[in-house]
Amino acid sequence: MTTPAQKIADVFVQLSGGSAGTPLQAPELLTTLVRCGPQLLGVHAVGTVVALDDRTEPQIAGSEDSAQELKREGLRWCEGPGTDTRRSGRPLPCTAFDSEAAMRRWPRYAPRALELGYTRVAAYPLRTRERPVGALVLLSSAEDTPMSEEAGTLAQSLADFTALALIREHELQKSRTLSGQLEHALVSRVIIEQAKGVLANSLDLSMDGAFALLRGHARTHRRRLTDVAHDVVEGRLKLGLDD
Repeated sequence: MTTPAQKIADVFVQLSGGSAGTPLQAPELLTTLVRCGPQLLGVHAVGTVVALDDRTEPQIAGSEDSAQELKREGLRWCEGPGTDTRRSGRPLPCTAFDSEAAMRRWPRYAPRALELGYTRVAAYPLRTRERPVGALVLLSSAEDTPMSEEAGTLAQSLADFTALALIREHELQKSRTLSGQLEHALVSRVIIEQAKGVLANSLDLSMDGAFALLRGHARTHRRRLTDVAHDVVEGRLKLGLDD
């Protein structure tokens, strides 16, 4: 028998990457959150919108096609509970889409949500200590019972945990990219030094003179310096003093 507490624990384990302990990438993480959200939180559908920095397009996910479509349209209109919560970093209490406040606040989003069968919404920020990075949006239909305070607390905990996991995965990707760039720079430096040594020995040049010859050939032929260096080291290119 699976108790509610066990179900909650299982979801947090899935969000953390499961038994393998490998961090989920952002799309998998958001998909897991919206897949588990409706049953765990007692709502009809769940959607998310996330933007980890200002240079990338916001990512969206929905537990059903209608929720995903609504998130996509909200982004295009720059309105809706997810957009507001992501900007403010504050939770949005349960709000009826047919209320005067909702219609005034979201003139395109609220009617569209009603058209898709959603009657109420609550939203919780995906936030880190420094800033909000997204929002978890809970969509209810007329058949759903009102959300309890406990469900709201759990929703915020899920949002906080997901935000931290997203930031951790984002930082890990940045670290991998930087490591790759440093490794490439190091390999390039090594092959250029080897090529300088080959030219210095074969043409009786100083190391500075060998580098000038190498660089001059690369510029004249519009080739990358490292490619010319590779060819010199591997014997595919013979440079002379006239080059």
